[in-house]
This record gives sequence, C-alpha cells and structure tokens, in this order.
Amino acid sequence: MARDRFSTATRLRLLGEQTAARVYRSQTRRQDRRSRLTGRAAFLALVVCSLVVALAYPMRQYVSQRGEIAEQQRLAAEAADRVEKLRDDKARLQDDAYVRRLAREHLHYVLPGETGYTVIDPDAVAERQGDRGAADRPWYSNLFDGVDTADRSPER
Repeated sequence: MARDRFSTATRLRLLGEQTAARVYRSQTRRQDRRSRLTGRAAFLALVVCSLVVALAYPMRQYVSQRGEIAEQQRLAAEAADRVEKLRDDKARLQDDAYVRRLAREHLHYVLPGETGYTVIDPDAVAERQGDRGAADRPWYSNLFDGVDTADRSPER
C-alpha cells in the first residue's frame, strides 16, 4: 500500500481529483460572484431609475421656468424701450414749435392771416357714404338691433 501511494498512476489520479476539486470550487465561486454582481447591478439600476424619476419633474420645471424668465426679460426690455420712447415724446412735447406743428397737421389749425384749405378725395367720400347703413336709420332702431344681436346665441 505504501508503494501504491507513490506510484505514478496513484499520483496522477490524486492530481486529477485535486484539479477537478479546484475547478469545481472556482466554478462555484464564479457562479456566486456572478449572481452577486447581478444583484448589485439590479440594485444599481433601481437606484439610477429612482433618481431619474425623482429628478425628471424638477428638471422639467427648471427648464420651463428658464423659458419663462427669458420671456419676462424680453418683455422687460421691450417695456424699457417703450419708456425711453415715451420720455423722448414727452421731451418733444415740451417744445412749443413741435406742439404748433402737431396742431397744424392734425387739427388743421391756421395762424391769423393764413387761409386753410381742405382737399376732398371723391373716392374716399363715396366709400364713407357707402358705410352709412346704421347712420341712416333712427337711433332706437340701432338700439333694438343691438339688443337682438346680443340675445342671439353664437351657434345660429
């Protein structure tokens, strides 16, 4: 038996059994590691998905509010431009010559000693007379037509 212990066949058999045991143990460990990594990966994926879901609404709000801020800044710039234009108009209206020129152009004022003329365009007169439909009727007729129109539903 002691001789069997040191024989080549016995050694090869023992070496094969040891190698098979190592391979079996490494496969078992690898499977343990693989299943453990899969659990970790699933947990990591769950955490990432939770963060995405948790941050989606605030990010959407952030983006929409940035758009609203940009719109309000644009409106403020337009208002500032309008205020500047109104200040210029106010400064121009302080000048008496400018006010006189506006009165002559828009109100048809003339200075003493001047003769004012008004040129009438025949086409404009014809258009104005064609639009007089409501002006040709008595006022109470227009009033009752307005009441009737207001009572009608928009579907008719």
